[in-house]
Amino acid sequence: MVYRHGMRVLAVAAMLVLSGCGGNNDAVDEAPEPQPEQQSEVVTPESEEAVEPLEVAVSLSVSLRNDRRLVVEGETNLPDGARLQVVVEHKFNRVSWQARTEVEQGYFVAGPFGSSTGLADGEYQVRVQLSEASVQPDTVQQRIGEQGQHLAGELVRTSKHGLGQIAVYTKGYMIGSESRRSQSQAEVIEDPT
Repeated sequence: MVYRHGMRVLAVAAMLVLSGCGGNNDAVDEAPEPQPEQQSEVVTPESEEAVEPLEVAVSLSVSLRNDRRLVVEGETNLPDGARLQVVVEHKFNRVSWQARTEVEQGYFVAGPFGSSTGLADGEYQVRVQLSEASVQPDTVQQRIGEQGQHLAGELVRTSKHGLGQIAVYTKGYMIGSESRRSQSQAEVIEDPT
């Protein structure tokens, strides 16, 4: 019974195949033409809209408060929202203080820096550093690039962590007139170098 049923299925299949090869030459079966694959547009770095390099500029001023702690203020052309790290370091004993801040309307402020007893007289170095692009807000990344590749100028450096380019501005200041003494009346003198 199974043999007969298998033979019937085979016979039906053979008839279907033969009927497809049948003899009416007037009707030609045409295979559908292959449809071209739809190509999606791939955005490559070459097709990105060109972004003009940002020549980084920073200017600083510092002020010594009555409690002998330092406040750092500055102007920059970095985009609003750019995250900065400001470090004040005593050149002699390498003690440092740091703070994070952001650019607002081309301006930033950080501090006060120093211990509760204030800063001793001496030479200090103030460093302002633009953090890596990976930690910047999206709007800042759009301007400076995902790896900081749109940054330009003498302040631009490669990040020591290999995370692209950053910008670093450093300026020296002298508090008081002697590098190892603390005076109650001190002034901040800009280092000409």
